[in-house]
Amino acid sequence: MNLLISKWGNSLAVRLPADYLRHTGLSEGDQVQASLTVDGGICLRPAKWDRRAFMAELAETRDAMPMTESVIDELRRGARY
Repeated sequence: MNLLISKWGNSLAVRLPADYLRHTGLSEGDQVQASLTVDGGICLRPAKWDRRAFMAELAETRDAMPMTESVIDELRRGARY
């Protein structure tokens, strides 16, 4: 299948047919790895989920959150019984 390269903002983009996406299980927002082949082609593959990178990002986010009083305790104090 021949695809057209189009301008998208300041970049160039290729639209992937919906059948290709369904076949690979990719959807909007997913990441792919791009690599050049020996014969000058471009190969796109679904990017693998990196559990270690995700855990590091999660730990960084958790550490950035301030430790305050429990929201439940705060709600119980204001609740009427």
